[in-house]
Amino acid sequence: MSTIPWESPVKKKLREGLPVFGAMIATSSVEAAAQTASLGFDFLWIEMEHSPITLETLRHMALATRGLPALPFARVPVNEPWMAKRVLDAGMSGVVFPFTSTPELARQAVAGCRYPPLGRRGSGADLARFGWPDADRYFDSADENVTVIAMVEEARAVENIEEIAATPGLDVLFIGTSDLSFSLGLRNEQDHPKLREAVDKVLEAGRRHKKCVGRTAFDPHKVKGYLEQGFRFLAAPTEIAFIKAGVKRYFEVAGKP
Repeated sequence: MSTIPWESPVKKKLREGLPVFGAMIATSSVEAAAQTASLGFDFLWIEMEHSPITLETLRHMALATRGLPALPFARVPVNEPWMAKRVLDAGMSGVVFPFTSTPELARQAVAGCRYPPLGRRGSGADLARFGWPDADRYFDSADENVTVIAMVEEARAVENIEEIAATPGLDVLFIGTSDLSFSLGLRNEQDHPKLREAVDKVLEAGRRHKKCVGRTAFDPHKVKGYLEQGFRFLAAPTEIAFIKAGVKRYFEVAGKP
């Protein structure tokens, strides 16, 4: 048995300035999660805010992806310590917190993912230990390796971004450009100067406070530009979107009318 502590490959890459890519899982298919976890992604973004995926299904996905290259992360429906505790105890390696628009919520997100005295996570992690790469030292290993992602998706989050970005223990500032656009009164307009200005402000705060910044990267033709901007945590499309794109391409090549 190795005596070298396990290190999250996602956190390792981010510390080294390398990009990480995750696929979104939006259906309750354990098979889809397991298959996608073996395709080369660094993490799975298991979507619990905008999909019917339950905690029970999340646990099955954690079991099905043990030992596969992509680490399982969950976007929870609410920024609450009890919600973070439940998905971490199910075996998640990272938590995405929606609408983290104040420094208080940023600190709460971190606290929900750390054991006392560092945070407020409860200690009932029997299920989480099963399949964790460093199970014998789970409490310390989880504190060191769980990835904490705060979503910036409201105008007030941009207003508070300096304090949010300065939060100790926060790993990623993830810009939800769709909700942020709505919050700015733009009705999901993605090319508006007002939205670009907000995005630039978050990127600058991330650089200043040494926090990685992420965003969706649904169009592969735009990924190079995102990397040049400074994004390092990129969320690819859902498994459904990949299926649709594959079918469309198949019919184009096959010449189906």
